[in-house]
Amino acid sequence: MAAGLLAVAPASLAQQDPSATVLYRLATQCALKGAAPVPCTVEAVDSGGATLYRHRIGTGVETVRITSEPVTMAIWAHDIRNWRPLRGASARFSTNTVCFNGKDLCVVNPNYLNSVRQDRANTRLQGRDLVMVHFGADGRVDASCYDDACALLLK
Repeated sequence: MAAGLLAVAPASLAQQDPSATVLYRLATQCALKGAAPVPCTVEAVDSGGATLYRHRIGTGVETVRITSEPVTMAIWAHDIRNWRPLRGASARFSTNTVCFNGKDLCVVNPNYLNSVRQDRANTRLQGRDLVMVHFGADGRVDASCYDDACALLLK
């Protein structure tokens, strides 16, 4: 089933899908491979069974795909022209930064992180700065951690 979720049309076609609905565009900053942040545009697109987050950085585009049932995350792999499950994702509230696969792709998104905090006002996120999730080979969450405990996940 996970292979079916990840084996979709190439990103170039997904990005051109006429039935896709743009949910929002955000002018912000992004960073690739741990480099300094640069201006970028993030576009969230509802493409039916998934939400695509297109990060336009200079002349390049990095696309993250998130499905909700089951929750999976994948990134478009230009080298194999297919979706590759993410290994991990993190959110650091103090810097309003969301990162994928360590620091392979990071984006500053205070609106999203503030809404996460508001939506989960009475949960484990209160008083937390760092939240990380690890994904299994199928792209589904198999571990999560908060703050100092994330050092254990990184081992």
